Amino acid sequence: MAGLNEQRSIVLRFDMRSAPRCPEDPATRYRSVMDMAAWADDNQIDVVGLSEHHNTDDGFLSSPLSLAGMLVARTHRVRISVSALLVPLHDPLRLAEDIALLDLASGGRFSATCGLGYREVEYRTFGVDWEHRGRVFDEKLALLVDALRGEAVQHNGTDVRLNPAPRSPVQALLTVGGNSVAAARRAARFGLLFCPAIDDPALEEAYRDACRSRNVSWGTTIFPRHPATTFISEDPQRSWREIGEYLLYDATAYGAWRHPNRRAYAESFAEDLDALQAEGKYRILTPEEAVDVIEKTGSLHLAPLTGGVPSDLGWQTLRLFEERVQPRLSR
Repeated sequence: MAGLNEQRSIVLRFDMRSAPRCPEDPATRYRSVMDMAAWADDNQIDVVGLSEHHNTDDGFLSSPLSLAGMLVARTHRVRISVSALLVPLHDPLRLAEDIALLDLASGGRFSATCGLGYREVEYRTFGVDWEHRGRVFDEKLALLVDALRGEAVQHNGTDVRLNPAPRSPVQALLTVGGNSVAAARRAARFGLLFCPAIDDPALEEAYRDACRSRNVSWGTTIFPRHPATTFISEDPQRSWREIGEYLLYDATAYGAWRHPNRRAYAESFAEDLDALQAEGKYRILTPEEAVDVIEKTGSLHLAPLTGGVPSDLGWQTLRLFEERVQPRLSR
């Protein structure tokens, strides 16, 4: 597993957040996600990524495991991943049951990055202790990991063992996300890979130190490699005029959730379109520029419905990837 971080990672990502001016209803957009995932399966997309948040004003995806199951049914090759799965907000045994099913039904193509979350309102919504969220995370993650390993666990005073259990090892099903030394140590403590939200060598060193102290010889850090939310266009400036307001909405909506301890590659500080375009965290590239980014970084994050971008404009990005970018990539 040590070479995972060097592999190419072309991601098709969905979080379903939509600006008020989005002309499509949620049903139309969810059908588009399923069609786009099927398209990804036929093209050189490595991962379809889903996110999770709750109690939002803009329709952010709140049932990622349900959507993952739908995408598993529409695909045969591409990996389906939830990042991050907010473990403290869920019953860990129910998570284990759902993940086991997704693993079996997908033939081992599902995985999740387990996250702590950073919005107090979500904890309040589900009656989860915000002040002691780290402890809650550890307790629930412990049960989740043990259950997915096929071990008998005690839950609410009852002994239970998953049946059916997943076929994949727990290290292939779960990773630990985060942006702190505590998150790095948590990953090592549970014997899982570490997927920080930022490219930070200090976090990698903290994780390696924790792995060494626990004799975890396979431990590695999977960095995001400085990705940006990406669209592809033959005329980027025209596309900025067409979809820029959706991208700015997405950036400012995330910014409104800013937490003092949160660090992530996707966090933008732009307040207008000029600043957003200059910042580079949201970008519109020509096909040639997209090829260059993949060759230099091994990474590209396509997010065709970002912030409410209409499906037909999202499809333009995917078609350009298929017709103008993909032919220049080696498999």
